[in-house]
Amino acid sequence: MNTQATAANTPRAPIAASSLSNISPATLDDAGKLLIRVTVGFLVLLHGIFKLSAGVGFIGGMLAKAGLPGGLAYLVYVGEIVAPLMMIAGVFTRGAAAVVVINMLVAFGLVHMADLFALGKQGGWALELQGLYLFGALTVVLLGAGRFSVGGKNGRWN
Repeated sequence: MNTQATAANTPRAPIAASSLSNISPATLDDAGKLLIRVTVGFLVLLHGIFKLSAGVGFIGGMLAKAGLPGGLAYLVYVGEIVAPLMMIAGVFTRGAAAVVVINMLVAFGLVHMADLFALGKQGGWALELQGLYLFGALTVVLLGAGRFSVGGKNGRWN
């Protein structure tokens, strides 16, 4: 007798419930907060690391052109290195994310205003990357770090 044919005709036990059904909604919320803050923090941090090697001369020139002191360009290190690292760790997360929001708003104002209502070559918003950084950081401001952070869910650092 063909055992493969017999096995194919044998009723099977129902598939066990997904392991996600055993996870509480609060745990999933905290995992989502971890994912958004680490993703946004890491991606913004990469821009800051680039600026460490390339310098902030370009930003200083844009600030001077706007009538602002060029020395303010060094604040980009706070907005693109210090604040993202704090977001990733989950230390003073809402404040750090707010700094990233301000950093992005300044970037919109200084560099990207011409593209504010433009579409890219593939039909998406020309500033979709910057928009994701801005609104991702704003989401972290609103949600906080969650319990998977240095500060903990209700820690004094969140």
